[in-house]
Amino acid sequence: MSIIVRPATEKDFPAILSLTKELAVFQQTPERVTNTVELMLQEKQYFNGFVAENETGETVGMATYFFAYYTWVGKSLYLDDLYVKQEYRGSKIGSLLLKKIFETARLENCKRVRWQVSDWNKPAIEFYKKCGAELDEECINCDFDEHAIKAFNL
Repeated sequence: MSIIVRPATEKDFPAILSLTKELAVFQQTPERVTNTVELMLQEKQYFNGFVAENETGETVGMATYFFAYYTWVGKSLYLDDLYVKQEYRGSKIGSLLLKKIFETARLENCKRVRWQVSDWNKPAIEFYKKCGAELDEECINCDFDEHAIKAFNL
């Protein structure tokens, strides 16, 4: 099987959104995906990512990221989503995507690469450990959705 990993473009937004929805189903939270291709196009200046394509040009995996600044270490890359279609897992596509993420972090002089993994996703946890990732079990996510942001008032 021949896989090409390349930077994502606007033309990839429909496939990326489809993969995002697959990921949400896998995570058992499909209702949380509220993004649209139209919104992705409006906010494209914030989007960074890679897609993995098979020999027929089908998008079979993705890695999306953004840059952040952490006061403890400085400029960092945050891996938002890393996803490979179920039937392509075990084919080293996740590794190829992760290599591109780290290549980007090195080129951008990042001091940290960070991402999250669900505590129940044992295969992903084992994969990340095998890669050398340090898993921090102390932090808890604090999220506000769009409605909660608008309603926030102390």
